[in-house]
Amino acid sequence: MIHKRVLILSPHTDDGEISAGGAIVRFIEEGKDVFYVAFSSCEKSVEKNFPGDILKKECKLATGVLGIDNSDNILLDYEVREFPHLRQEILEDMIKLKKDICPDLVITPSSFDTHQDHQVIYNETLRAFKKSASIFGMEHPWNNLNFRTDIFIELNEAQVMKKIDALKQYTSQNKKDYFDEKYLRAHLFTRGMNIGVKYAEVFECIRLKL
Repeated sequence: MIHKRVLILSPHTDDGEISAGGAIVRFIEEGKDVFYVAFSSCEKSVEKNFPGDILKKECKLATGVLGIDNSDNILLDYEVREFPHLRQEILEDMIKLKKDICPDLVITPSSFDTHQDHQVIYNETLRAFKKSASIFGMEHPWNNLNFRTDIFIELNEAQVMKKIDALKQYTSQNKKDYFDEKYLRAHLFTRGMNIGVKYAEVFECIRLKL
C-alpha cells in the first residue's frame, strides 16, 4: 500500500483498536507513520469502581502495544453521545489535525455505522479530508445493519496476537462481548476466509486517492 502517513480517527477510546488494531500493527511494521486520535474517553460511562480517567490510561497502554508512539496518541475530551451537538468543534479539530499531520490515509467509522457519535466522526471526516487523503471506513458489526467489504488487509498470527494483547489492556471493558478473544479471532478468521487467507480486517472504501 502506497500510503505513508495514516491517521486513525476513533470516536471513543478502543474503537480504533477493535476495528483496525491488526492493520495498525501491519502499517507500523511496514514503516508507515501512524497517528491515533480518540475524541472521547467516555468518562460518564465508566463503571463506578474504576477511576474516571481509566480509559485514557488503558488507551495509552493499548496503542503502545500496537506500536504507536505515545506522542502520536491524541486524546480529546468530547462527551460521549453528545457529538451531534458538537459537530463544528469536531470539524475544527479535524482541520487542525489535517494541517499538523498531513495524513494521506484516514481511517474513520464507516458510512453504515448507526452510533450517533460515530456518524458525526464519519461526516466530519468527509468534510475535512475528502480532497486531501484516502478514507477507509472501519467495521463495527454491532453498529452496522449492512457493510461494504471493499478493502481487506491480511494479517499474520503475530499481528493478530498484538491486537488481542492491546485490547487486553482495557481491563475496565473486558466484560463486553467484542473484547472476547474467541470473538476477535472468529471475526478475523471469517474476514480472512472471504479472501482465502487465515486472518484479515476489512474496510469500506470511502475515498481512494493514489
